Amino acid sequence: MSDVVKILKEHIEYRQQLIKLAKADIVKTYRGSALGWKWAIVKPAVTIFVFWFAIGIGLRGGSDVNGYPFFLWLIAGMIPWFYMNDMLTSGTNSIRKYKHLVNKMKFPVATIPTFVSMSKLTINIALIIIMLVIFGFFGYMPDIYYIQILFFIAISFVFWTIWALFSSLLAAISKDFGNLVKSFVQAIFWLSGILWDADKIEIEWIKQVLNFNPVTYIVNGFRDSLINKVWFWEKPDTLLYFGIVLAIMAVLALIAYKKVRKEIPDVL
Repeated sequence: MSDVVKILKEHIEYRQQLIKLAKADIVKTYRGSALGWKWAIVKPAVTIFVFWFAIGIGLRGGSDVNGYPFFLWLIAGMIPWFYMNDMLTSGTNSIRKYKHLVNKMKFPVATIPTFVSMSKLTINIALIIIMLVIFGFFGYMPDIYYIQILFFIAISFVFWTIWALFSSLLAAISKDFGNLVKSFVQAIFWLSGILWDADKIEIEWIKQVLNFNPVTYIVNGFRDSLINKVWFWEKPDTLLYFGIVLAIMAVLALIAYKKVRKEIPDVL
């Protein structure tokens, strides 16, 4: 518990610096590109268009999903994925990217993944707002179920910030771990029900495995809010599975923090 208290105290003490560093991370991410911050919208838009055309038009022939255009069903899953994808890659590399904060400024190691997560979430919230505008353009106005989008944003931030703490600590010690995570990102994307409906899986053991996949849970949560109109408490089993994975992830992050935090300045 002492490590938990230490981490929480560091976040409270450095809260203003975290906000400033999150803003700086956004600027740093898009500095030097011709489009600047617009690239945060252009890149996802191009990715979504490619998948919509290839799958929605090419494979599905423009058919709807649960009465909604496939395009809307697609962006409801793709938009939250962009944040999770960033945390799998940038989150894992966060301590190495900002190693000067550790070596030169003695900045608390545990807070570095947090401001990177804040940076990526800020961009993703902008994309979510654009997504809601697109839903409205198609004639689907906001309803009471939209409120729980805030819940899924919150738990996504908590889980992936904890993940980033765990993974960035290990990646700081060994580059091989960072490379291993990167090699699995595409596999996670294709196997997590982002481009297909995980709820329609009929093979029971595969469905159970997917229930423990936080990516699947968060993507389904967004689609339940926007399309299926299902409250998160109406699926207590999947909520419990997510809670179990979150707890395991938190324990692993604390173990990694306790074991390697003192070694990181020397390794970096």
